[in-house]
Amino acid sequence: MQEPVVGSPDTKDLETEMTHMPTALGLTASLAAALTAAAGAAHADDMKMEKCYGIALAGQNDCAAGAGTTCAGTSKVDYDGAHWKYVPAGTCVTMKTPTGMGSLEPMKS
Repeated sequence: MQEPVVGSPDTKDLETEMTHMPTALGLTASLAAALTAAAGAAHADDMKMEKCYGIALAGQNDCAAGAGTTCAGTSKVDYDGAHWKYVPAGTCVTMKTPTGMGSLEPMKS
């Protein structure tokens, strides 16, 4: 029996499938990554958060000063007790910094 020749009618379907396989695999991987990211974002939205004072690094605080304004990112000093950052609920008071523990209430700087 003679081997099929590349490009012959016997191998045409196989060549087409192999040509499209990398594209299909790439699309599958992209879809999987997108679904994983969406699931992570949904989980983060469901997570209860609390304000934790005294743990933010300079310029990384999350505080908000009211509707239409913000003071996020305005802290000039690391671990300033007057500025807060959102953290998962129940974790604030367990966070240790060089100046002490995180607080649920504002602290003197």
